[in-house]
Amino acid sequence: MLARPKLVVDDPWLEPHEAAIQRRITSFESELAAIEKQSGSMLAHADAHRRFGVNADPLDGWWWVREWAPAAQAVFLVGDFNAWDRGSHALAMGQGGVWELKLPTDALAHGQRVKLHVVGADGSRRDRIPACVRRAVQDPETNDYCGELWSPPAYEWKHETVTVKVPLIYEAHVGMAGEEPRVHGYREFAECVLPRVAAAGYNTVQLMAVQEHPYYGSFGYHVSSFFAPCSRFGTPDDLKHLIDTAHGLGIAVLLDIVHSHAVKNTAEGLNDFDGSGHQYFHAGALGDHPSWDSKCFDYGRPEVRHFLLSNIRYWLEEFRFDGFRFDGVTSMLYHSRGNRSFGSYDDYFGDDADEDAILYLQLATRLARELRPDALLVAEDMSGMPGLCRPIDEGGVGFTHRLAMGIPDYWIKLLKHRRDEDWDLGELWSVLANRRPGEANIAYAESHDQALVGDKTLAFRLMDQEMYWHMAIDDPHPVIERGIALHKMIRLFTMTIGGEGWLNFMGNEFGHPEWLDFPREGNNWSYHYCRRQWSLVDDPALKYRWLADFDRELMQLASRKQLLDAAPARCLYIDHAKKILVAERANLIFVFNFSVSESPFAYPVHVGKGNVHELLLDTDLNEIGGHGRLDPSINFPADEDGIMRVYSPSRSAQVYARRQGPFSERSAANAEAVIHE
Repeated sequence: MLARPKLVVDDPWLEPHEAAIQRRITSFESELAAIEKQSGSMLAHADAHRRFGVNADPLDGWWWVREWAPAAQAVFLVGDFNAWDRGSHALAMGQGGVWELKLPTDALAHGQRVKLHVVGADGSRRDRIPACVRRAVQDPETNDYCGELWSPPAYEWKHETVTVKVPLIYEAHVGMAGEEPRVHGYREFAECVLPRVAAAGYNTVQLMAVQEHPYYGSFGYHVSSFFAPCSRFGTPDDLKHLIDTAHGLGIAVLLDIVHSHAVKNTAEGLNDFDGSGHQYFHAGALGDHPSWDSKCFDYGRPEVRHFLLSNIRYWLEEFRFDGFRFDGVTSMLYHSRGNRSFGSYDDYFGDDADEDAILYLQLATRLARELRPDALLVAEDMSGMPGLCRPIDEGGVGFTHRLAMGIPDYWIKLLKHRRDEDWDLGELWSVLANRRPGEANIAYAESHDQALVGDKTLAFRLMDQEMYWHMAIDDPHPVIERGIALHKMIRLFTMTIGGEGWLNFMGNEFGHPEWLDFPREGNNWSYHYCRRQWSLVDDPALKYRWLADFDRELMQLASRKQLLDAAPARCLYIDHAKKILVAERANLIFVFNFSVSESPFAYPVHVGKGNVHELLLDTDLNEIGGHGRLDPSINFPADEDGIMRVYSPSRSAQVYARRQGPFSERSAANAEAVIHE
């Protein structure tokens, strides 16, 4: 009899689904055994980028051209080398639907453009980009994409990879990372943005839009060439320089990898590659993603899993990424693409669950951890599938973290529909603290999703148009004052209560105004809103620097006090009348006062007998846009009942740490003076 999966042991409510969970374990073990029998290891199996496409044999230098196109009638190599003759260099059909052509060493050269001319099963004739091409470039005159042979001298790495246990993630898009209204590059990001990220205290950068995509406005989520770094931003070596520079600064780099769907374009992507109508994707309606206008992979097909697993290996080995943020995992997990409510455990194990996709994700996380045992593997999932971030042998899928997607949605809903006076702190605690035990979450108050046109960032939702006129330091304004106060409180509350990691989209840490809008026909192809205005935070006369300075303190708090690798926060007390919530995490005391006007003196906080606390962080400091209502030098002793009495200013939060070392009578006297003021 099989042992009960640990996932079920830890959560008895899963017992009705034990058979389904065990089937997932068995399916994974069976597939892994088959792979190891056939290829020797998972690593050896994931070799599509070395076998397919146009590659020079490392032993004899001959060029091998291979492409999987099982239903195609004929395949030809065309390009600069043969003046784009679509009939001169035919590939021959081999085993498993793989077409092959061998060419001498001098037949092809670095930098030449190539394509495959495919005669499809349906009689169509199309020029296609090889599926595993490592560089795809766009013709500036015709806008057409081509494969480009890329075989320069090996890049010389200067720094080792970086291991991060608790990620403080800076989500970034290279193209919009500069201030000028244009597309910016990998090297500009390395030289200009990474130093800012390091100075701000983040230990991880998550790069969006790296895999090649034909439409800039897709934010990189309509991928066409999965093995090719986006050529808009520079060469593959430029990307390696970016990652190498980050590692030199002690920053890990995650790839925002898209294996959930693909662009439907036939000119640039994989769609209908062999003319069969599917190949890489499901046939019929199941192969179409109605919400994203894209194609859905058929994870049940071994060749598709081979392609995607090789993609995992490629980015980790070739570019030394330190892990992945897997996009659109909810869409992968369910045949409904996640367009439904999830109200019970039955929803995760019924007919809607895509067991083929779950198997692929298990294989992907296993391969990633085999290559990099310290890899960060973050799942973008809003369904809450049990076990997503648990080891596979326990009944899980193997991710290290899940994005807490419900938190930013809740903040936006709260700010849109309720007055400050009507906030329910019990509900607020419940939403942010609600996550599965033993499965790490990445907490965030906002990401790129909230920054896109049609939505609003927290700063813009809080302060809106007043940001245009009243962000000068010497310009007091009630809307700005409220916005800055709540912006700081929301970020501190979310980090403390919401998870075991943190994420921020670039610029949001200093309240970047307005929204993101990619160049498109509707805005006359403008780059005005597709950039980051660093000059705002660099200007000492503007209030943006207050938010940036606070965010830096927040990152330092998380790092110094190991806040996010501590046990989840405990709610010590909620005062609904005064709008005060007191919590504890990592032996720190957090006091949040969400009241619009009440600032109680001598507010009682239970900390235990004999303890003395000092103020570690205060959102109300003058230097970060507060009113300076607390003296940071004062210590707070507990009385004989273990009660520490504090001054709790309205719309502010304080973090108290147990004092180490001697406690002076003068400090006690100062504390008494404040208490009785």
